[in-house]
Amino acid sequence: MDIVLLHPEIPHNTGAIGRLCVGLGWPLVLIRPLGFALDERHVRRAGLDYWPHLDLSLYDAFDDYLADRRPDALTFLSTKAARSLYDAPLTPRGALVFGCESSGLPPDYYARYADRLARIPMPGPHARSINLANAVAIAAYEAYRRFAPGLLQ
Repeated sequence: MDIVLLHPEIPHNTGAIGRLCVGLGWPLVLIRPLGFALDERHVRRAGLDYWPHLDLSLYDAFDDYLADRRPDALTFLSTKAARSLYDAPLTPRGALVFGCESSGLPPDYYARYADRLARIPMPGPHARSINLANAVAIAAYEAYRRFAPGLLQ
């Protein structure tokens, strides 16, 4: 499963997500523009010595990614989604797609991919969202739980 970050802005989030991807053996896909340089020390620090093992791809546009990788299905994570991540269909050769830290998904994606939006339930009344790296970890391990139940022991 691909983890796709659209226009990530915060280097240590991307570094932590890269480390998570190495742990799962999943690719990380970054869609430009990035809010940092990939050689920035915050990315390296968060990724630690895992970064050289990361299957990392960079694309100038999301449509370039789709044409090249051709994922079986897309699931877009957003606080604006009606459907819970836990009810969303996920496929092993699909992609989990996340927007940038400050503004989420590009505005046109809400209509373009309306049937593919999912949210992480947040019952607490005072938070709009959680940190991007945490959201990726929650969604990735939900997908992992579904596809590899024998490995979660």
